[in-house]
Order: sequence, then C-alpha cells, then structure tokens
Amino acid sequence: MTPQEFDAFYSASFSRLTGQLYALTGDWSEAQDVVQEAFIRAWDRRRGLDPGEAPEAWVRTTARRLARSRWRRLARGLHLAGRDHGREPPAVEPPGEEHLVLVAALRDLPEAQRCALVLHHMCDLSVEQVAAETGAGVSAVKSRLARGRNALAAVLTDQTPTGEEGKLRV
Repeated sequence: MTPQEFDAFYSASFSRLTGQLYALTGDWSEAQDVVQEAFIRAWDRRRGLDPGEAPEAWVRTTARRLARSRWRRLARGLHLAGRDHGREPPAVEPPGEEHLVLVAALRDLPEAQRCALVLHHMCDLSVEQVAAETGAGVSAVKSRLARGRNALAAVLTDQTPTGEEGKLRV
C-alpha cells in the first residue's frame, strides 16, 4: 500500500473504526487511543497491507487486542495496588439516552457476545467473516449472536434501538 493509499484508507475508516471500538470498550477516549495505535502499527506494515484483503479488519483486530491488553494491565495494576478494581472509569457523556442505554447493555454482555454483535451488526460482517476475524467457529459465532441478541432484548425490552434490517445503531 502506498503512502497515498494509506492516507485515503485512514481518512475513510478512522471514524468508523473508532465508533466500533467505542461500542466494544464503552470508553470513547480508549477507543480513539487504540484505533490510533493500531493505525500506527498498520503504517509500519503498509507495504504488506493489500487494499483488497480487508486492511480495516486487520486494524480493527489489532485495536481490539490493544484494548484488551490495556484493560488487563490496568486490572492487574489496580489489583497489585490494592485498590478497588471494580471502580468504573469516568463516564464519557454519550449524545443521547438511546445511545447510553445501548452502550450500557453492550458493556454488560460477555466480551465474545459483544464482539460478535458489533462486528456483525455494526461492521456489517457476515457470520463467516466474524468467525475468521475472531478465530471462532461459524456455529460459535451464530450461538454468540443469538445469545447476545436475547440478552439485549431482555435488557432493552421495547426500547431496542434498531435501524433498517434490524441493524443495531449507536
């Protein structure tokens, strides 16, 4: 990928990826940080990134792994410091009540279900693509999607924020 192609790729996908990582992490600042770091790593690998082979998936997976790693380091550090590691970080003001309810409901889901829902419904990936990106089997992804949808429906009842074709909106 040439520097010009990379710049176009960055411009076209940074906001979308940040929104997706925000849905996964529940923290806008953290989402911006990990997406930016993932793009820095992608820049170092740009010659090996092929625009036809889903470089956005590579950046998203890298950002997701960075977020998970940061969370583990933070939890471990708080545990070692003897602090209350269940304490929530300062909340970021979401744009509306519907948005806040959905993000909170997603945050309460197990990571595997949350990840499957965000990748499938927000990133418009097929079940097979979600399986490839997460390393899970197709049947596991289908199960996670079904369980995640059921858990969200139970929490959100008739306030479930959906758009066309049942796509989750954030």
